[in-house]
Amino acid sequence: MTGNELLHKMKEKVGLGSSTSETGKGKSKMSKNITHGYQCVKGKSSHPMEDYVVAEFKQVDDHELGLFAIFDGHLSHDIPDYLRSHLFVNILKEPDFWTKTESAVRRAYHMTDTTILEKAGDLGRGGSTAVTAILIDCQKLVVANVGDSRAVICKNGVAKQLSVDHEPSKERTDIEDRGGFVSRFPGDVPRVDGQLAVARAFGDKSLKEHLSSEPDVASEVIDEDTEFIILASDGIWKVMTNQEAVDCIKNVNDAKLAAKHITEEALARNSSDDISCIVVMLH
Repeated sequence: MTGNELLHKMKEKVGLGSSTSETGKGKSKMSKNITHGYQCVKGKSSHPMEDYVVAEFKQVDDHELGLFAIFDGHLSHDIPDYLRSHLFVNILKEPDFWTKTESAVRRAYHMTDTTILEKAGDLGRGGSTAVTAILIDCQKLVVANVGDSRAVICKNGVAKQLSVDHEPSKERTDIEDRGGFVSRFPGDVPRVDGQLAVARAFGDKSLKEHLSSEPDVASEVIDEDTEFIILASDGIWKVMTNQEAVDCIKNVNDAKLAAKHITEEALARNSSDDISCIVVMLH
C-alpha cells in the first residue's frame, strides 16, 4: 500500500473527507442499527476541493455522540479544514454542553468565528458555510448552521428541513442595516456587497462588517418514526428538493450507498459545484 493509499484509509476510518472523491462509513456502538455513510465529489471548478466533512461516533463522559458536519468553503480550503479540526472540539469544551446544548453550540460557533478572524493572516481570505449535527445517545439531535448547507430529516417518508438557508435576499434588511447591500445582477444570484451568495458564514473578514455568523440552532427528538438524516452541501440542494433527496434513498438500507445515490443523482442533474453528502440511518 502506498503512502497516499494509507492516508486515504486513515481519513476514511475517522470520517474525514477532503479529496477529489472520498467515501466512508461507520456505526454506533450504542445502537448497531444506527449507521452513517458519506460521499464527497469535487466539482468542475479549477480550484481545489473546498468541502470538508466530519462523520464519526465518539464516546464522551459516558455518553455516545454522533458528530456530523459539512463545511463548504468559498475562496478557501484552509478555513473549512480549520473548522473540521476545531469546531466540535470547541463545542464539547463548553461547560454547559450537556445541560444547555443549544446555547453551548451557539457560543462555540461565535468563539470559533472570532478565532478564524484573528487568524486571517494565516488562514487567508474567504470563508466557509457550516452545518453540524450532534446525535446525543441516539435520542436527541441538535442541528446548527450558517450558510446554505442543509440538514434534512425523514419521518415516515416525509422530508423536514432542520436548518435554515441563509440567503442574502431573505436577510436584505439586516445587511443594509449594517451598511451593506444586496446585489442581483441578471443571470446571477443575490450577493452580499456583490460578492458572497450567502448571508452568514465563518470568516470572510473583508465582508464581516455586513455579514453575520449567527447560527440557527434546532433540536429534534429521535423517535420510532425517524428514518434517516441527510446533511449535504449546496451542490445537492441547487438541483434537488428536500423531498426529492429523501425519495432518492427511501428504499436504500445502506447509509454509504444512500449517500452515493444522492450524489450520483445530483451529478446526473448537472450539479457543477463541490458535493458532500452524509446520510445517518436510524433503523
